[in-house]
Amino acid sequence: MTETRSGMTACLTSQTGSERRAGAPDKTLTAPRPRVHSSPVRAAPEGFARGSGKHGPMELDSIEDAIAAIAAGELVVVVDDTDRENEGDLIMAASKATPEKLAFMIRHTSGIICAPMTADRADELNLAPMVANNRDPMRTAFTVTVDYKIGLTTGISAEERANTVRALASDNATGSDFLRPGHIFPLIAREGGVLTRSGHTEAGCDLAALAGLPAVGVLAEIVNDDGTVKRMGELIPFAREHGLKIVSIEDLIDFRSRRETFVKRVDSFERRINGLDATVSIYETPFEQTQHVAITVGDVKSDRATPCRIHREHLLSDLLRGAATSKGWLDNALARFGETRRGVFVLIRDPAVLRDAADVGGAVADGSEEKHQSARQRRARWREIGVGAQILRDLGVRKIALLAGHERQFVGIAGFGIAIEKTEIVEGESGTEQ
Repeated sequence: MTETRSGMTACLTSQTGSERRAGAPDKTLTAPRPRVHSSPVRAAPEGFARGSGKHGPMELDSIEDAIAAIAAGELVVVVDDTDRENEGDLIMAASKATPEKLAFMIRHTSGIICAPMTADRADELNLAPMVANNRDPMRTAFTVTVDYKIGLTTGISAEERANTVRALASDNATGSDFLRPGHIFPLIAREGGVLTRSGHTEAGCDLAALAGLPAVGVLAEIVNDDGTVKRMGELIPFAREHGLKIVSIEDLIDFRSRRETFVKRVDSFERRINGLDATVSIYETPFEQTQHVAITVGDVKSDRATPCRIHREHLLSDLLRGAATSKGWLDNALARFGETRRGVFVLIRDPAVLRDAADVGGAVADGSEEKHQSARQRRARWREIGVGAQILRDLGVRKIALLAGHERQFVGIAGFGIAIEKTEIVEGESGTEQ
């Protein structure tokens, strides 16, 4: 699975039944006018939720198919990125675990069976973190290992491990129903699931919840017979051979972003900005300690394409660039709004941006943020497309004329009911990436 498990095998105990004791359960300045020209928008590729990332649409299954398989108690192969750990996990819902499914998992994986769950569930079961200072590079949140008491002998068999993971998902089980240490490795998923951390832990919980089941999963990392980790080129044939659905965490992120509403307008007020009467709206998401800002001018709900700027914050760059010149991204957008008497500007903020800038030498410790490149790119993409599109949707914007310094593609934004009618290139804009 995505999360590193080095050193975990040693935690598997070899106690015999006589060494265990079974027990009963206790129950969001004036500027010169920018020069713009338009170019027709490029159509976004189809299949946003299926193979929309680096994997082709014919290789991976749809998230809908995976959810149906999870609901039916089947195993699903879930893959991540090549620069994360480039591996796949077998995942199923804990409440549907059977000895046969666990035996298959044990046979084709590392044998380390994990049970991802929400922090609330872990608290209910009194599952403390395995270590006080988590140094795992992928920030995998292991708790103490457990075995379910009822019917326990050694705890290592497929049947007993199936009993344990089912109990972890059961409302009838309490913390006292489990012995510690044990043979199952509970994991605590980040609030917000794959929208906040692109790990198999979060994917396991999300898939179970999307299937209408308790948000507790079962997962293990798929390996070859020689113990080496299976990579993408091996995972697809493996899934096809065994009749399993195979999906990516990236597609799961896209699926959730398009179907769920997670932005909330928490404040809105009128302001006169650069000679324009504008409305400033402040948005939050339930799982980030940051606020995003939208500035609207005129009627943005019209059937005509509304000039729109979606700007991803880069605090240091924006500040330095603004100090060096009299024009910038906000000034240019507002100047365009002044010409058309309408427009919307969305500022997407990322609390990790300043941390990343400060953490040049890795000195800034953050126990929850993934640092690998694909996680950063995905985080930026999710904020622009997921958060940005949901803000536009809340404002009633349906058609936009995208303002940008160069051609940009927001693949998948159509899934939010928003059409990019054209792109207007703003010339002479400071900065390169936007």
